[in-house]
Amino acid sequence: MQKKEKNILWLSEVVNKDVLLVGGKNASMGEMYQKLTKKGITIPNAFAVTARAYRTFIEHAGIKEKMEEALQGLDTHDMDNLSTRGRAVRNLILESDFPKKLEVEIIKAYDVLSKEYKKRSVDVAVRSSATAEDLPDASFAGQQETYLNITGQYQLLQSVKKCMASLFTNRAISYRVDKGFDHFSVELSVLIQKMVRSDVGASGVLFTIDTESGFENAIVINAGYGLGENIVKGVINPDTYYVFKPTLCDGYRAKARKNKFDYRPILSKSIGTKELRMVYSPEGTSPTKNEKVPKDEQEKCSLTDDEILQLSYWACLIEKHYKRPMDIEWAKDGKEDALYIVQARPETVHTQTEEGMLTEYSLSKKGSVLVSGESIGSKIGQGRVRVIEDVSKIHTFKEGEVLVTEITDPDWEPIMKIAAAIVTNSGGRTSHAAIVSRELGTPCIVGTGNATSILKNGQEITVSCAEGMEGMVFAGMLPYKETKIDLKKIPKTKTDIMMNVGTPDKAFDFAMLPHDGVGLARIEHILINSVKVHPNALIYYSGIQEESVKNEIDEITKGFKNKEEFFVEKLAEGVAMIAAAFYPEDVIVRLTDLKTNEYSTMVGGKDFEPHEENPMLGWRGASRYYSDEYKKAFELECKAIKKVRDGMGLYNLKVMVPFCRTPEEGKKVIDLLAQNGLKRKRVGTRKGAKDLDIYVMCEIPSNVVLAKEFAKIFDGFSIGSNDLTQLTLGLDRDSSLVSHLFDERNEAVKSLIAEVIKTAHACKRKIGICGQGPSDFPDFAAFLVEAGIDSMSLTPDTVIKTRIAVAKKEGELRKK
Repeated sequence: MQKKEKNILWLSEVVNKDVLLVGGKNASMGEMYQKLTKKGITIPNAFAVTARAYRTFIEHAGIKEKMEEALQGLDTHDMDNLSTRGRAVRNLILESDFPKKLEVEIIKAYDVLSKEYKKRSVDVAVRSSATAEDLPDASFAGQQETYLNITGQYQLLQSVKKCMASLFTNRAISYRVDKGFDHFSVELSVLIQKMVRSDVGASGVLFTIDTESGFENAIVINAGYGLGENIVKGVINPDTYYVFKPTLCDGYRAKARKNKFDYRPILSKSIGTKELRMVYSPEGTSPTKNEKVPKDEQEKCSLTDDEILQLSYWACLIEKHYKRPMDIEWAKDGKEDALYIVQARPETVHTQTEEGMLTEYSLSKKGSVLVSGESIGSKIGQGRVRVIEDVSKIHTFKEGEVLVTEITDPDWEPIMKIAAAIVTNSGGRTSHAAIVSRELGTPCIVGTGNATSILKNGQEITVSCAEGMEGMVFAGMLPYKETKIDLKKIPKTKTDIMMNVGTPDKAFDFAMLPHDGVGLARIEHILINSVKVHPNALIYYSGIQEESVKNEIDEITKGFKNKEEFFVEKLAEGVAMIAAAFYPEDVIVRLTDLKTNEYSTMVGGKDFEPHEENPMLGWRGASRYYSDEYKKAFELECKAIKKVRDGMGLYNLKVMVPFCRTPEEGKKVIDLLAQNGLKRKRVGTRKGAKDLDIYVMCEIPSNVVLAKEFAKIFDGFSIGSNDLTQLTLGLDRDSSLVSHLFDERNEAVKSLIAEVIKTAHACKRKIGICGQGPSDFPDFAAFLVEAGIDSMSLTPDTVIKTRIAVAKKEGELRKK
């Protein structure tokens, strides 16, 4: 019998091209089961009740004409109309009987599956799969139902019928109308798959592309305890992990190393609240229930590092097989302590974006922040608030309003597509609200925690996802700009145009701009916003006298047994996100350049920082690193950078020493870096890919006067025009009384810059600039081109306009 004539097909019988037989989801499962299990990916076995079986059922019941009649006069914009007609069609299916032959075939296949897993009645997941599903431009994700922990013949048959009826849920009907599909050209297949016991383990979803920026080198994993429905439906705020694909795969040694990784490029781990987990229900009407997760478990990662890496490697294999970014569901069996892949479909948002075009959104002014959460996408939306806490009230929603609710599921989709923006209390970046918002191109903020209680009906708000990973809801209808950029028209330049980046959660977005790497990766933002605690307060924690300070440190570092390891981990994560975003281009990280007044504002900082009358000229940069008071803290900084390079394989990361007053100071720092595993390559030796370049900031007149001596110690220079201007003109740039004299274009400053560029080139050293001057002043950028600067590192918002100005100046010089 040919496949198309069968009512039951096993995963071993179907491949990706069998969408019309078993639906997109089931065809993909069969494809992976046959092609990828041999590569080590574990997939629970399953059989599909085919689309032919669905047709046979509808024909045997004789209800097709009645179904068509029920849908006549359908208006998907009228919620009552949609609900009434959808319910009528579903009831026609649910009240009909299966043909006896089909019942017997389903039961027989279930018995075979039970025997395979050595059970009398194996527990299964019953999943819907439509024949127009998982297309590259239409996911149909979540349109139909899934039933978990189904056991026994009666439960199984009822669940299969419910899945078939779910082809006509309100959201599925509405979605087909939007996508232009005829209701009766789409059919349903049902997958009966052995349950993975994630109820006593963990589960989640992952994408092989960053879902916000479209950055292709990152894997994003969302994870939580229990069965996966809570994450898919956005009920919980899950853990989020980012993994860098290129070095993960480069460092994988399957045969020789028994599935070990040379590099462990987990770029970041964010622990979600994970308040609930869905588990098996031993009694009651439902086969599953939610239970509270103990506080100590909430504060831990739900996956180990090894599990994160294993899932990520499998994701790379799946993406490579399908040759496109993928959206994958996974589960960890807590009884077996084993990982499984349970679904995979094409990612449907960024694969549809226009190549070479970039749209930037930015607020023209900001107002008071009402609530914040995780931003989905990078757009801005605004309108009047409509708080809806129950799906039965969605008929009150008006087009152009901002939907504010606890969570969404597919039943909310008819109004989500007419919302100006969406804000939810719960959910993460792979929750239902996030996935649908991306597909619709609607600004969305998830996981705010309290939006439904803070925001009021009729209130005018602006929802901004343009601020980075943290999305903000502002009071009022704020003005904003939308700028379209055709990247294909941006000219190339001889001068490297790099970027100044200090915010890791914007790095993936910034990397979409035309660039030659990062000339200044600032550590300071990471310390203030992610680490938050003064490093010495972590090292000498036991000696802190104030109990309130210790309590604050305990709260910040929860989940870490070792407080010094917290510092290393968080700093490494921030630096790694930037290095990965711009890989393989150079990323030059400047060692810490906080001043004493800035360090003292960190938690516990007042106990470890002296008071200085002028911190700009005091204990900062190189002099801090080798001092007895700070040396141990600097060693932690070195450990973090070493972890990014040697632990994650991000050897594009280089190091830069700020505020180095003398060559002797430079030698001390070079030696200290080497003692901590950051050894500069020997002068005159052949350079390797893993060699470390160490640069120095040129921001003190002594750096210019003694440039030849500094060139013997360092691999290159980066001009810090702010400090160089300050110290050349004798200004305190923090003083408003003399700020009118501050100008990088002053002839004295330009003379020093021209001189140091000439000296650097004579010594065969690279020299760039990372100060604010060329970002602010096109004429200053033109001067730098004339002086022969090798690179300019600019603020991201000025990269394109400055590149155009530099290209113009280079063209003029070529004509002379």
